[in-house]
Amino acid sequence: MELLTAYWSHEELVINGIIMLHLMGALAVGVLIGYERSYHGRAAGIRTYALVCVGSTLLTVVNAYPDMWYGGLVQSPAAADPSRAIQGILTGIGFLGAGVIIKEGFSIRGLTTAASIWLTATVGIIIGLGFYGAAMSTALLSVLLMSGSRLIEPYLPREHTAHVALTFPRNHVPSSKAVQELMAGLGYTVANWNFELTAGGERYGYHLELKSTRPHDPTQLAEALSSIEGLIEFSLAPSRS
Repeated sequence: MELLTAYWSHEELVINGIIMLHLMGALAVGVLIGYERSYHGRAAGIRTYALVCVGSTLLTVVNAYPDMWYGGLVQSPAAADPSRAIQGILTGIGFLGAGVIIKEGFSIRGLTTAASIWLTATVGIIIGLGFYGAAMSTALLSVLLMSGSRLIEPYLPREHTAHVALTFPRNHVPSSKAVQELMAGLGYTVANWNFELTAGGERYGYHLELKSTRPHDPTQLAEALSSIEGLIEFSLAPSRS
């Protein structure tokens, strides 16, 4: 019985409470940085940054309390140093996380899943060390973060990004200024340009990165592009994370 109660002693609970305060600070910082990235349409957003920041903090802060590892039952914490096991676990989880990240055109999917897998590994490590309060708190925070952010993200201001490729006959190419004015009329700003000459010099292509602070229906943009005079073909890829 003493073995079980050691993990829930008053001192152990106090340490878990202190760790929880660190995790709340990490969550706030991760959400703040992640929102900045999400606002600019980057693949890694609020959830990814917050999960990584919380997991990193969790692994770092428990190193400040080696006397409380394993419920404080180990006489010599240095002899029971789990650092090698932790390094091996995180290295393996890194490969597993990389396997769920998928690039589809200009969109990257799976970053949040990879971050959540990595955070789950850190929670497992903390459970192994005996910090049950911190582990349960982290698990609860991560679930609330991933579920709650899906509900509020659609209402947060952010930039919307789309990648467009337009191909014209070489002798019927609108000027870059005309293309820019066309996109402005559709509510988009051209952030980046790429130019391409293909088919032995017979076709000229514009590759555009479009940005807008207002959400747009991609189907409406596709319909507007298809009506451009002289356009041979186009492709449209809204960026998703």
